[in-house]
Amino acid sequence: MKQITFNNGNQMPMLGLGTFRVSDGETLVQSVKHAIEVGYRSIDTAMIYDNESSVGQGIKEGLASTGLQREDLFITSKLWLTDYGKENVEKAYLTTLEKLQLDYLDLYLMHWPGTDEALFIETWQALEKLYEAGKIKNIGVSNFTEAQLEALLKVAKVKPVINQVEYHPVLTQQSLKAYLKNQDIVMESWSPLMNGEILKNDTIIDIANKYKKSPAQIIIRWNIDTDVVVIPKSVTASRIEENIEVFDFELTKEDIEVINALNEERRIGPDPTEFDGK
Repeated sequence: MKQITFNNGNQMPMLGLGTFRVSDGETLVQSVKHAIEVGYRSIDTAMIYDNESSVGQGIKEGLASTGLQREDLFITSKLWLTDYGKENVEKAYLTTLEKLQLDYLDLYLMHWPGTDEALFIETWQALEKLYEAGKIKNIGVSNFTEAQLEALLKVAKVKPVINQVEYHPVLTQQSLKAYLKNQDIVMESWSPLMNGEILKNDTIIDIANKYKKSPAQIIIRWNIDTDVVVIPKSVTASRIEENIEVFDFELTKEDIEVINALNEERRIGPDPTEFDGK
């Protein structure tokens, strides 16, 4: 599995399994287990997904069936806005660990900046304490704009290793991407397949036919070829398998530019400057 290196020297797989909008239950348990069995080493969840217990059980069963060790996996979860504030962060983190049946997370993210700058800075400082105490391997943010990151970096003692944001062919966020690269902060995409919408795009279908790959595989490879960590979601065994079969080809520079040209700066999720979690 191709890895990307963080600004602290740690590494993360370029491809993982997303679990957004997947309900707690046996389907998710088996999906996570199957993903580990077919080669996934990174699993992404969040408190607000309300599925950490099933993700944790899937991890436990996947480790048991493969003989892998906990340290062979890279597990991410996220802190929700209702748990922001220095007095709430550690308790929320411990609750997440309990649900996941884990002793530590490889990556813990602030899920959204929210609309209170002082609060997200205070929350980050609480995350820094957990990181410096060795309780979390890496800390990062999600859905932060350049301006919000600038505010954070002015006071941060520990720089975020990653910013997980909405990124797909109709929202390429090139300005943010360049800023993150300059700051040595990894970019990670959520909803890379736009809930399936982008898979019907004629340009993507044409490129998929050229490479004899599926439209989803083209989008996943486009993420990897543009140095963006990608976490496509699926609970279908065949799609979980298909989504990881992207390391036997690369897109040409020309095809990457054709996909980039689909950009419309169109979001399918909330605006990070306005979203407060309500």
